[in-house]
Amino acid sequence: MPKNNQNKYAEVYSVLTNITDESLQQLKPNEQPIAKRQPLNMYVKESTVEKRWQAIDCEQAKQQLLDQSAVDSMALYQKNIENFIGTVKLPVGVAGPLRVNGLFAQDDYFVPLATTEAALVASYNRGALLISEAGGCSAMLLNEGVCRTPGFAFDTLIQAGQFVAWATTQIDTFTEITESTSNHLTLKDLKINIEGNHVYLIFDYLTGDASGQNMVTIATNAVLEYITEHSPTKAKYSFLDANLSGDKKATMQSLNGVRGKKVTAEVHISAELVKKRLHTTPERMADFWRMSSVGGVLSGSVGVQGHYANGLAALYIACGQDAACVAESAVGVTRMELNDDGSLYASVTLPNLMVGTVGGGTGLPSQQANLQLLGLAGNGHARALAEVCAGLCLAGELSMIGAFCAGHFAKAHRKLAR
Repeated sequence: MPKNNQNKYAEVYSVLTNITDESLQQLKPNEQPIAKRQPLNMYVKESTVEKRWQAIDCEQAKQQLLDQSAVDSMALYQKNIENFIGTVKLPVGVAGPLRVNGLFAQDDYFVPLATTEAALVASYNRGALLISEAGGCSAMLLNEGVCRTPGFAFDTLIQAGQFVAWATTQIDTFTEITESTSNHLTLKDLKINIEGNHVYLIFDYLTGDASGQNMVTIATNAVLEYITEHSPTKAKYSFLDANLSGDKKATMQSLNGVRGKKVTAEVHISAELVKKRLHTTPERMADFWRMSSVGGVLSGSVGVQGHYANGLAALYIACGQDAACVAESAVGVTRMELNDDGSLYASVTLPNLMVGTVGGGTGLPSQQANLQLLGLAGNGHARALAEVCAGLCLAGELSMIGAFCAGHFAKAHRKLAR
């Protein structure tokens, strides 16, 4: 191996060249019978939970996870969990008040954040109070839509083209089929992507106040069944989603379009207020933004932002959202510039906020309580929740960038993560 490559892969090279026969034996499949098995019944039932714990055989863990509160409330989790063994308790802090002047969110919000990371709530709280003291952030929901992208494989490009020609005549039928699966779903658009003899149908939906992922899955599956039965050009094989949707991942497609709800928020903050609350200047914060934007480009990040995932993950967990959607939701662009009068202009744009106020985990007791705390529980509030999310991310960006500019970032973590 060339010397420069050997240095580059020194650690891996060392491991691989020192594997013993005994280590190789450890890597082989273990075909011994499985000694412990949990019940096949995945539903929440007290007797089944007890049998599951008998298989796990860890009394210390059981005492913590299956306390009396978990036993009393287990029936409530029937539609939200399989192989239930108990509950996890997370501390919840509140940031705010965060003043949002939006198209749908118009209030001073106390934002619940469930996290175990010290300094997180303190940082978002500082940013929220700064925004509120500056008169609040303006927030605007720009677009919304959730897609599923079934894929079809054919023998030839000609067959793929014939299939597309037929599919474009079926849009009214597709609309009728999809919208019959839910009273809250609307087929917004159908786009088509051809790659050789593969065809991707991009079904784009509106899902009301639900995040909508299960809703669009069921609707698209109904169309897929119709296509399989009625298409004059038969696919060799097809799949319900062929990974063009951007589900649970950061994509350039979603950054330039929308997945969930696209929201932008901005705030103007005077130099005096920046100095008073963040102990730095608008000029230095704009400097940081320019340098960190280049850093984001050099790293190949999808969008340029500091830490949307921190606030969104904590809010999603607290409010019964799908926490895995942070992978796509925490994508966007932060911008900080110096205004002509010396004040700071700051904005965030998030095109992939997957949030809802009904369905999923939003109806569970603690999660429902946190949505009620926000005043955004139930029907009619999903768009407002998305605007609050944008305001929260703006608060986090201001606080973190302010800490870097003032040299307080490490100090704050030393003090609070004790």
